[in-house]
Amino acid sequence: MNAPLRGLIAAPFTPFRQDGRLAFETVPRLARLLAGNGVSGAFVCGTTGEGYSMTTDERKQVAAVWRAATPPGLKLIVHVGHSSGLEGRALARHAQEIGADAISTIAPSFFKPPTVVELVAWCGEVAAAAPALPFYYYHIPSMTGVTIPAAEFLREADGKIPNLAGVKFTYEDLDDYRSACAFGGGRYTILFGRDEILLQGLQLGAPGAVGSTYNYAAPLYQCVLRAFAAGDLTTAAREQAKSRRFIDVMAAAGGLPAGKTIMKLIGVDCGPVRLPLRNLSAAQEAKLRADLEAIDFFQLASTLVD
Repeated sequence: MNAPLRGLIAAPFTPFRQDGRLAFETVPRLARLLAGNGVSGAFVCGTTGEGYSMTTDERKQVAAVWRAATPPGLKLIVHVGHSSGLEGRALARHAQEIGADAISTIAPSFFKPPTVVELVAWCGEVAAAAPALPFYYYHIPSMTGVTIPAAEFLREADGKIPNLAGVKFTYEDLDDYRSACAFGGGRYTILFGRDEILLQGLQLGAPGAVGSTYNYAAPLYQCVLRAFAAGDLTTAAREQAKSRRFIDVMAAAGGLPAGKTIMKLIGVDCGPVRLPLRNLSAAQEAKLRADLEAIDFFQLASTLVD
């Protein structure tokens, strides 16, 4: 079993061409961007990666291209969540076959598990398809509507999912986060998933974090991590506040499509989003750039050295 995940783990955007096809040629540049800015892993085909907007075959292709592109030191975590458990298991098996470092899945979100028992049973079947890989349950109630606490999931899953490594926790219930971190004496890795409050996650014991903004603002968050490790909470809080400012700008501009636009603005164009998401218009993109310049975002942004 691989070592626990640590540090900043980016959730990369999946690059598409204007005709909607996958733009595989962009993935090596994305991998170099992450590695060059101190990111420790790539969590592919998740929310930011529009995994649910792709076919199973496309997701396998994306995972394989990322595996080939990841340089030493950059771990590959493949999101294998699917509304069909059979498809999720197929994605998990494929992730193990290509040599991914870990897998993760969100809860099913159409037919939702009525209790934690069904949730654990469903996750257990997916995890069992890749027994050699660490498995992380992806807790994101805002997208799935499944609000079963992460700590409750761990209590039920403990001993029932042999390769369970932890949880990717993307929620604002910090009491539940604290409880999940403490469960079993802290033997599970609870990755924090809200970039705008990363510092609070660190203070609660987060060993690492997964987020979309680590694609294009990793240097800023590295400052937060360094300051926190040094016990300088004043500096950590100041740098975290900068994060909230640009996240507010991004959210006002359209959320995920705006984030994908920011990738183009820093020089790594990941193309359009897929429906039902909507791309920014030229006027919206110009406003986003101006609003980011007004808060000096580009002085904090990730840079790619070719």
